[in-house]
Amino acid sequence: MKMTRIAPALAISAAVFSSLAVASPTAAMESAGAQDAFFANLSTLCGQRFEGKVINPGPTDGDFAGKRLLMHVRDCEANEIRIPFWVGDDHSRTWFITRTDNGLRLKHDHRDPDGTTHTLHWYGGETTQDGSPKRQEFPVDQESIDLFTANDASVSNTNVWAVEVHPTQTYVYELRRANRHFRVEFDLTKPVSE
Repeated sequence: MKMTRIAPALAISAAVFSSLAVASPTAAMESAGAQDAFFANLSTLCGQRFEGKVINPGPTDGDFAGKRLLMHVRDCEANEIRIPFWVGDDHSRTWFITRTDNGLRLKHDHRDPDGTTHTLHWYGGETTQDGSPKRQEFPVDQESIDLFTANDASVSNTNVWAVEVHPTQTYVYELRRANRHFRVEFDLTKPVSE
C-alpha cells in the first residue's frame, strides 16, 4: 500500500521539477529581453544631443548649479554606446554602456582638462538584476571599490548608478548611496543641435 501512495507523489514531484527546469531558460530569456530592449531604447537616441537639469540638487552638487547640462549619444556600436556628458565648459565625462556576457555595464570615463585620465577614472558597475526596458541599475563593482578606497573616496563604495530611457520623453542618470540621491533628467522631446 505504501508503494502505491509514494509513486503518485514522486510523479507529481517530477512534474513540478520538470516545469521548473523549463521555466529557468524562459526567465533567462526574459532577463536578456529586458536588457536588449533597454539597449535598443538607448540606441534610438544615437547621434542626438539633449539638455538636462538636476532634479534634486544636494549640498555636494554645486558644480552643476547654473550650468548647461548636455548629453550627446554618440559612437553607437552593436555592444557599446558612449555618451559624453558636459557640465558647462567641462567636457571631462563620458558614460560607457556596454553589453557583457552577464548583462550590462556602466563605466565613467573621467578626464582632466588636458585629456589625461583623472585619478578617479573608469569607475562604475554591472547589472545584477534583470531591470526593465526603461531602467537598469548598476551597483558599484569591486574594481571601483578598490579605486575609491585607494583614493580617499570610500564614501562611493556603496554607489548604485541607474540609467532610465523613457522613449520620446526623458533620459535619466542617477546616483544613489547613503545620504545622496543625485538625479539628472534630460528632455528627449527637444533635441538640440549643439
